[in-house]
Amino acid sequence: MLYSAKKNPTDLETASTTAPAPAKLIFAPTGGSADPTKAVQYLQGELSRASLSASPLTQFHAWFAAAHAANVYQPETVTLATASLPSGAVSARVVFLKELDERGFVVYSNWDTSRKAADVASNPRAALTFWWREVERQVRVEGAVERLSSAESQVYYDTRARGSRIGAWASPQSKVLEGRKELEERVKGVEERFEGVEKIPVPDFWGGVRIVPEAVEFWQGRESRLHDRFRYEKEGEEWRVERLSP
Repeated sequence: MLYSAKKNPTDLETASTTAPAPAKLIFAPTGGSADPTKAVQYLQGELSRASLSASPLTQFHAWFAAAHAANVYQPETVTLATASLPSGAVSARVVFLKELDERGFVVYSNWDTSRKAADVASNPRAALTFWWREVERQVRVEGAVERLSSAESQVYYDTRARGSRIGAWASPQSKVLEGRKELEERVKGVEERFEGVEKIPVPDFWGGVRIVPEAVEFWQGRESRLHDRFRYEKEGEEWRVERLSP
């Protein structure tokens, strides 16, 4: 004969209330607040619909210039997020914005062996997030990804330090290395290949991609986390602007 053990519901309740809580390595950091029990308050500015430009690209350019004027450290620093299909796995990394034009935001990288290259090959969409601490502002961009031509990429590539141009050829980005020596040997081989050559051609696997915006959000920090948020969304050739709840 089989017997099943039944637990009294109160036993379960007791177990759940007496089990030790998992230890927290970090809990509610205050980010430099003068009061160690309270989070930093954002008090530097505000954002209204009337102050926004008709185009998010024009608005971004104004905010980027303001970030420079406020001595924001490297305001071109941006988190680039991509996702692979069909798994849906998301990855993100910090890169530099290198260009802004009437079509969108341009970043440069290896588009053959990197994780982002694999993601974009299966899902040609990306998101960007800029965070400018000194002015308590954030900008979020979402849109489609398109490759720049080799001729377009060459223009920027020519501005890079020679070592960076060599490095673009030498590094199979994100591939496993046996050790630092392997990378150094690859660099040495490329240096020998282009010895005496000043105009190094941009590799066909390396270059720019443009994130063509379909949605852009401007975020201004406010007190009590009641931030000002405005999102631009593309509708045909026009942009619709809406205020979002914080």
